[in-house]
Amino acid sequence: MTTTVPTNVPDIIFKTRVRDETVEGQNPFRWQDVTTDDVFKGKKIVIVALPGAFTPTCSSTHLPGFDAKYDEFKAQGVDEIYCISVNDAFTMFQWGKHLGVQHVKMLPDGNGEFTRKMGMLVKKENLGFGDRSWRYSMLVDDKKIIKVFAEAGKSDNHPEDPFEVSDVDTILNFIKQK
Repeated sequence: MTTTVPTNVPDIIFKTRVRDETVEGQNPFRWQDVTTDDVFKGKKIVIVALPGAFTPTCSSTHLPGFDAKYDEFKAQGVDEIYCISVNDAFTMFQWGKHLGVQHVKMLPDGNGEFTRKMGMLVKKENLGFGDRSWRYSMLVDDKKIIKVFAEAGKSDNHPEDPFEVSDVDTILNFIKQK
């Protein structure tokens, strides 16, 4: 399966939930559309794209690694780090809360639209996951994709979960050498 990564991040609307003190009850959140421009325009952003919330590698190593080294990214001029997964806003919020994520912003791609337009949507039906993101990280500057670190062997129903180049140290070292 060949991946053609676009030059710029795709223009989409992310369906997110934000805390709103005017909302009564135990769930004081409201829906808020967040555009690609809101996330990327005029900013240097690192994306960590993961196959799924609460999955073993994503939860034990991948996402926590980016959260732990957040200050190092900031020292290199990165404005924010976002974790994108083909999961809904509720799942992304609970996953971040469960892991104690302090710095990385959780960005739901519930319909897989961003992931599909990035050329990174794969089937994971062999695991009962449906459509998911292939594992990758990337550096984006003002919506322009500077570098993508995608795992090798991208394919539908891949029998393994490669995790070699999308890790925190690979992209951090790349940024430090720029």
